[in-house]
Amino acid sequence: MAGDASPPVPGPDDGAPPAPSQTTKDPTAPAPADGHDNGHARTGKTALIIGAIGVVFGDIGTSPLYAMREALHHSRSGGAAELAVLGVVSLVFWALILVVTIKYVVFLMRVDNKGEGGTLALMALAQHAVGRRSAAIFLLGVCGAALFYGDGVITPAISVLSAIEGLKDAPGIGPSLTPYVLPIAAGILIALFMIQSRGTGSMARFFGPLTLVWFLILAALGVYHIFDDISILRALSPHYGVAFLFDNGFLGFVILGSVFLAVTGAEALYADMGHFGKSPIRLGWLWVVLPCLTLNYLGQGAFVLANREAVENPFWLMVPQFAYWPVLIMATIATVIASQAVITGAFSVTQQAVQLGLLPRMSILNTSESQAGQIYVPAVNSLLMVGVLALLVTFQTSSALAAAYGIAVTGSMFVDSLLAWFIVRNLWKWSVPLSLGAISPLVAIDLVFMTSNMLKIPQGAWMPLVLGAGLVTIMWTWTRGSQILTAKAKKDSLPLVDLIEMLRARPPHRAPGTAVFLTSDPDVAPVALMHNLKHNKVLHEKNVILTVKTLDRPRVPEADRFVMESINDDFKKITLSYGFMESPVVPRALSQCRKQGLKFDIMSTSFFLGRRSVVPAANQGMPLWQDKLYIFLMRNAANPTDFFHIPPGRVVELGTQVSV
Repeated sequence: MAGDASPPVPGPDDGAPPAPSQTTKDPTAPAPADGHDNGHARTGKTALIIGAIGVVFGDIGTSPLYAMREALHHSRSGGAAELAVLGVVSLVFWALILVVTIKYVVFLMRVDNKGEGGTLALMALAQHAVGRRSAAIFLLGVCGAALFYGDGVITPAISVLSAIEGLKDAPGIGPSLTPYVLPIAAGILIALFMIQSRGTGSMARFFGPLTLVWFLILAALGVYHIFDDISILRALSPHYGVAFLFDNGFLGFVILGSVFLAVTGAEALYADMGHFGKSPIRLGWLWVVLPCLTLNYLGQGAFVLANREAVENPFWLMVPQFAYWPVLIMATIATVIASQAVITGAFSVTQQAVQLGLLPRMSILNTSESQAGQIYVPAVNSLLMVGVLALLVTFQTSSALAAAYGIAVTGSMFVDSLLAWFIVRNLWKWSVPLSLGAISPLVAIDLVFMTSNMLKIPQGAWMPLVLGAGLVTIMWTWTRGSQILTAKAKKDSLPLVDLIEMLRARPPHRAPGTAVFLTSDPDVAPVALMHNLKHNKVLHEKNVILTVKTLDRPRVPEADRFVMESINDDFKKITLSYGFMESPVVPRALSQCRKQGLKFDIMSTSFFLGRRSVVPAANQGMPLWQDKLYIFLMRNAANPTDFFHIPPGRVVELGTQVSV
């Protein structure tokens, strides 16, 4: 891709938020008390730890259902040999230590954007760190976001299906229930997606305690079986993991892809950092989640050493008959909670992508009056549901889905490691040797796991790669198309100061009230204003040139929300600034401008928006197929009236035709 690949700056009057500003305050500075602390200061640390266990660790907490089984199945002995069991448990344990504990808990959680984590937050921070628009950083951020959606489609499918597959081993009646596993899993997932529009705030308070119970069940099962063969404790030594890899040769490299299933969900520690804070997540991992997972994997290993036939499905076969149904019910609840966390994460990433200009406007609905983070994105919810059900029908078993799972997560982790380089080098000002010493081991670990998962492309890993490539194409097309429209509009536009001079020389008819013209370039006369003068031959008594900016920080304090500049008695410029995790509510922000002298009455104010009719051009701009894709995206974008929460009865849309 040639040319400027930075986030787009939409053209005037299209109502879309522009690219992140490169002149914001230092993101490493402490966040001001702006009321957006997510309740960290008001909520007890214990409550935050329990909440983090429910949301942050739900995905990684369901890995014991299938990770051990898949890794053992791929070994040369089929998992029956002692070295295979010790080696797999050792590799799983050290993956939890190296990938989750050292990479994310110890290091990456220090690389935050005003307390927020995640690939897009890291991309915005990296852009700020280098001080310019970087095509490499933009591409990394887009790829990371696209792979996250791939993870968002696979996680609900494999998590819920792996739990419901426990019916196959139910005491006495397992074989008769086998044909119903897939329909039951599909029914649970459909119900989960159907309730998203009602919001999950009322249920979310139970996520933490229920998931905590699940982790205690995992630990109890591990302790219950660890004495089946206490020699399993040898697996805590990395020696057995390394010996197992050498014993299996090239197959050992393949097995690493299955071992990685044990750490899927680790990226959630970073992505959800802003919701709970660093300390609760770290404490939840070190004191609850890591010990419980370690005990369970050790218990599975000891059980297989004592009962070699258990290699077929070590988790479900290790559950005692008297506790089978309670464990099955709790496993289902845990997988539903893990799926809910991923779905909510997809909504959050979509909001960030829209605000950063990577995707067209979408309808984003708040499902809670008190919590800004409780949002619902209908289009994403529908697409995720279709994708999840398609996966269930295509792959049908959690073992088949496991082949497709790892590549999306490893790719996302690899992107995080590469973006961290720009932070430590340009923002923290570390020396090159120190930066290489910190980042190189992380990149090396990610590359090993990623290339191992790539070997599974024929078995299903192609699916998230194809999905990710499609999303990258959409984001790049939207970005490039918006840049082309911006350039064309700027070329054909009239500077605002020149228009004001023309109006002073030849005053038009004046209409009472206030007119607000939305534009992404406040120095250029908005197209809607030009059309209003040309066709209606009228100018309102008060005119506001309004620009909505998205900054490279998660949230903006209310005190810094707007800047107003008076041009003359007829015109004022107002710039509203929002973070990439906020939804712009223009009328509310304008009402705050009264303190600076703006006479604003929503009932006597008209909002003028420019509506573009875009036509493809075969011999300019993008290729014709990309032009058509951009036009499709633009036609299906949410109405700016809804996106900016402007009362529909106060909006006037004036259109123009332009080619791309």
